[in-house]
Amino acid sequence: MLIKMIPEIGHFALVIALLMAMVQVVMPLAGAATRRPLWMAYGRPMATGQFLFVAIAYLCLTTSYMLDDFSVANVANNSNSLLPWYYKFSAVWGNHEGSVLLWSLMLAGWGYAASVFSGDLPRDMVARVQGIMGMVCVGFLLFILMTSNPFERLLPNMPQDGADLNPLLQDFGLIVHPPMLYMGYVGFSVVFAFAVAALLGGRLDAAWTRWARPWTNAAWAFLTVGIALGSWWAYYELGWGGWWFWDPVENASLLPWLTGTALVHSLAVTEKRGSFKSWTVLLAISTFSLSLLGTFLVRSGVLTSVHAFANDPSRGFFILMLLAITVTLSLLVFALRAPRVSHTVGFNWLSRDSLLLINNILLVIMTVTVLLGTVYPLILDSLGLGKISVGPPYFNALFVPLTVLMCVFMGLGPVARWKSMEAVELWRKLGLAGAVSLVLGGLMPLVYGGEWNLWVALGIISALWIVLPTVRDIFDKTRHASSFMAGLKKLSLSYWGMVLGHIGVAVTIVGVAVVSNYNIERNVRMSPGTTVEVAGYQFTMTELTNRRGPNFLADTSIIQVQRGESGRSFVMRPEKRLYLATGMPMTQVALRPGLFRDLYVAMGEDLGDGSYAMRVQYKPFVRWLWLGGLLMAFGGILAVLDKRYRRVVARKKAPAAATSTVTTQEATT
Repeated sequence: MLIKMIPEIGHFALVIALLMAMVQVVMPLAGAATRRPLWMAYGRPMATGQFLFVAIAYLCLTTSYMLDDFSVANVANNSNSLLPWYYKFSAVWGNHEGSVLLWSLMLAGWGYAASVFSGDLPRDMVARVQGIMGMVCVGFLLFILMTSNPFERLLPNMPQDGADLNPLLQDFGLIVHPPMLYMGYVGFSVVFAFAVAALLGGRLDAAWTRWARPWTNAAWAFLTVGIALGSWWAYYELGWGGWWFWDPVENASLLPWLTGTALVHSLAVTEKRGSFKSWTVLLAISTFSLSLLGTFLVRSGVLTSVHAFANDPSRGFFILMLLAITVTLSLLVFALRAPRVSHTVGFNWLSRDSLLLINNILLVIMTVTVLLGTVYPLILDSLGLGKISVGPPYFNALFVPLTVLMCVFMGLGPVARWKSMEAVELWRKLGLAGAVSLVLGGLMPLVYGGEWNLWVALGIISALWIVLPTVRDIFDKTRHASSFMAGLKKLSLSYWGMVLGHIGVAVTIVGVAVVSNYNIERNVRMSPGTTVEVAGYQFTMTELTNRRGPNFLADTSIIQVQRGESGRSFVMRPEKRLYLATGMPMTQVALRPGLFRDLYVAMGEDLGDGSYAMRVQYKPFVRWLWLGGLLMAFGGILAVLDKRYRRVVARKKAPAAATSTVTTQEATT
């Protein structure tokens, strides 16, 4: 009997979580406004209880999937008795209702973490942060209960078996990609809460930025990994070998990443120099708002995409209202409070301050470019003004030059001084790095492929220009130490986070430039005995076989691959699968990965005479795309672990800390 009631327990747990979130909104904010410690103290237990009950609801839905409870509509529509258990586990978030529940669980988890790790913060600041987090939680819990209930029943006419999970989602990528992406999206809610709480409390000083920076770096790192995993998943799962198609839903994740990157750097300036205060708050509001916009695009039904979940206009309207309320109220607070608590800190045009400001502006311009290309067709369509398609040519024509320009200032930033610097000193430090970047970047395409390509050369020059000044900066910071290793040990984790982040950008740029211009692809007809040569590799189909998987039938092609006449040979096995429950065909790509190249074979349609359409590709440096993303994310995590962020700046000392001269060690971030 208890097992049959599991969905009802989950639904009831969501109702309790909603009530606790409402208390979390009212009591802490009222207590902070009236200076009542008892009311402010409600925040932590309510955040803990809310997380506990949302976790119970999520556990109940997962249990329903594992037990094949097809009386639950969500399970019946997205699972099947033949589905392997690990895909049943990931199928919980492989649909609209379950993904919103996972989002809410992570939102409650971030709120709980913020309450646990804020014990040393001022009580009124914590109360305001918890109240604002509670508001966001209320919005999403209402969204679940009113429009997206994952526990709806199909009684008494329950199906005997489920409709199955979309075959595109029956992959390891679904297990890891959405949770990482959501952790990044939702993590920015904490930064948003800190920013609005700082405005309400009049605390736009070095203290609040030091509190907010670890949360920003953590959310940015999760989002970076999520985007990299999504690119990797699309690359091998969709069968066409692409890693970024400027799909509107892909763009939805890129938008908060761009403003989040600007926010990471702006927080550093606000903490070190006390400047960019209002700009930093505005970036925090914008980043979380763009996260909500991404949620709207994916779940509103306005887009048709493999990434999109929902097509119910009522759900889209609810999220649109939530987005409008969030943006309107936060910008209203910003307009009323920011002028009262901000002040100007001067700096010269040639300084780290100005370089970071320029890069921030470039990141915002890139955000606006992507945003316009994503939503402009939707606006025209909704107004009945016709349908247009904005594709890769638009984005590449605008985004690539802006990226190159941003790299120029990224190279200057690490060696520049705060507030002011002489041009002669900057030239002395970077002249050699610039010359080496130009020479090596211009020659490396010739060494690699024998065919010079402007875009590849420009990409490598940009990457070297990012890396070499960083190496020079490390040298400058360690040359006066007793030994090189002793000097390295004195550098902070946040500094190493910056180094890895910038190197990750350089690695990704090299990957993008090389694979986009030197990729080799052939679409061929192959049958047993057929040989195709691509980039010096011979691909020979030796036989066709059949096999049965747990819930699919597969035609498998055995491809013998050899490089040259005497090179080492290996076997690749692309498949064409037919899923039994849905009758949906799927391509299972065969990959031979490597650090400097991937071999990629995708099996297409049966041509009817024992032959198949095959796509064979040679993709150089494609792994560098995701290696760079992982380096960036690891840099963000290192910055979170810096012990400086365990120290809380006392409120009475904050103004002095914001404008005082910092040590070389602290000025490196």
